[in-house]
Amino acid sequence: MPDTGDVESVKAAGLGDSQVRVYAVQPRENADPDEIVDGFLEAMTSDDPGFATARKYLTEQAARDWKPEANITVLATAPDRGQAVDITDPENHGRSFPIKGRTVATVNEYHAYKPTDGAEFQDAIHVVQQPAEDGKDKEWRIDHLPDGLVLSEADFQRNYRSVNKYYFASGEDWVVADPVYIRQRQDPITRMDPVTQTIKALLEGPSSWLDRAVVSRFPSGTQLKEDVTALAPDDQSSLKVPLNGKADRVSPEVCRRMAGQLLFTLGDLTSVRVERVELQGDDGRSLCALGKRQAQDEFAAVPASDRPENPFFVDERGKLMTLLVGGKEAEEPQATPGPFGKGTVPLRSVAVNRDESRAAGVAKEGRELRVASIVSDEELRPAVVTSNAARPEDRLSAPTWDGRGDLWVADRNPVRPRLWMVPDGSGERIEVSAPWLSDGVRVEAMRVSADGVRMALLLKGGDGRTTLHIGRVVREGGGTQQTVSVDELQRVAPRMETVTAVSWAGPSRLIVVGKEAGGVQQVRYLQTDGATSSSSLLPGLNGVTAVAAPNDDRSPVVADSGNDGIVRLVPGANWQRLGKALGTSPVYPG
Repeated sequence: MPDTGDVESVKAAGLGDSQVRVYAVQPRENADPDEIVDGFLEAMTSDDPGFATARKYLTEQAARDWKPEANITVLATAPDRGQAVDITDPENHGRSFPIKGRTVATVNEYHAYKPTDGAEFQDAIHVVQQPAEDGKDKEWRIDHLPDGLVLSEADFQRNYRSVNKYYFASGEDWVVADPVYIRQRQDPITRMDPVTQTIKALLEGPSSWLDRAVVSRFPSGTQLKEDVTALAPDDQSSLKVPLNGKADRVSPEVCRRMAGQLLFTLGDLTSVRVERVELQGDDGRSLCALGKRQAQDEFAAVPASDRPENPFFVDERGKLMTLLVGGKEAEEPQATPGPFGKGTVPLRSVAVNRDESRAAGVAKEGRELRVASIVSDEELRPAVVTSNAARPEDRLSAPTWDGRGDLWVADRNPVRPRLWMVPDGSGERIEVSAPWLSDGVRVEAMRVSADGVRMALLLKGGDGRTTLHIGRVVREGGGTQQTVSVDELQRVAPRMETVTAVSWAGPSRLIVVGKEAGGVQQVRYLQTDGATSSSSLLPGLNGVTAVAAPNDDRSPVVADSGNDGIVRLVPGANWQRLGKALGTSPVYPG
């Protein structure tokens, strides 16, 4: 602690405690303009029903016009209020207070989070004098203010939490996660508790970005019954959900899928435990009921398994190896059955399909992509994709499988870069429409989600930086007439100057290796919408060139750390070297 020098005002940088609650305080009598503005900014961070106290700082017209639910601007720190500027315009007399900050993200009216690159936020709050309630004096009130809410990142994380809504992949019978943000406690506008908020958000439909690739089984117009603001499971962890008449005539099979969407969605709410959902019609009768285990077995993109996943990697001789990492002490890697484990074709990168029956490997020189069994010693088949690029580094990327059993790879030939999809890993390859694959953009790595609807891409641009994007996978038609596109790319980690490696780590979470400008390399979890939290940062590890995460938390994260070889990270521990496991391309199925 310094014991000399001047006292300086600083802004708090740490994240707020999610258990802390802020109670709004109404403006005091004869408060000066500075107090009015500061009091309003503080009142925006509260849970006050209807933001009634915050509205007391506004003129009557501004209080009617202000819609805090319209959007949220999330700033790195609390809004920086500048000194007042007198307005001399006789029709708009008053004082204007500039509001500044660095924008971290925005949240739209449909609760969708979108990170930004830290652009400067600038707006103003204007105050005027109006007659007091007693009609004798005048008091300062706000008549112009920014749209929606303006919150610091700490206040946003204290008041809001991320949950996944679930919808069905188009043409498939498994669900896809669609992350949104809801209030941690009662919503000030709707007065709904978190369970009811989450169900309401699900019934509103998928986000506009995901809409073309998923469908909801709830009939259009389905809502909760009027005036339902609180829902809670009974002592058997069963939740009854009353719906309006739009759902009354659905078939039993459609109703089961509606219940499945609800069960997956409510599974992200750690504050409640829902093991069974019963949907009720407008007249209160039961439409259908479904249990959590049934939903997992029928509608999960990756079916639940009693055994933990094991990762794979390519050793220094180009052979495909299996790592047994489930115990306290990792066992020596084992050669995988089949041609790849024997080294028939030395590999540079690999991907294993979701049921761990086949692997796709790019040969050492990067020219050929081959598929082989990893459960039997069948004969190696011809290449399914080849590249004619002159340099090995400009040829095929590491491959990736989706949950449908389709295989993906990028040909990085600068003469004609292309994205390929091989149906079932053995069909006639399909060139994927990728309009963003131009102007010198190069695919450094790609990983498709288990549901086959989203693709994580590391793209290197003309400036030499490698950035992380999420693309939407859209399929139309079927069989030989099928067309596939990856479009609507969204930048996911704009604050990271460069990203080195990425892997899926569940239905809507990624594990990312990268660094911010002027920072050191980080390994952290990231939501697919770009949201992070203080608990998402993993222990430091230098020189990471590849990372792989399991679909659930039962198996450790593994990484290629350069000189230290393949390492693993068990929850609650630090990175551990796996004996003499030297190699590259660590992967979990997918």
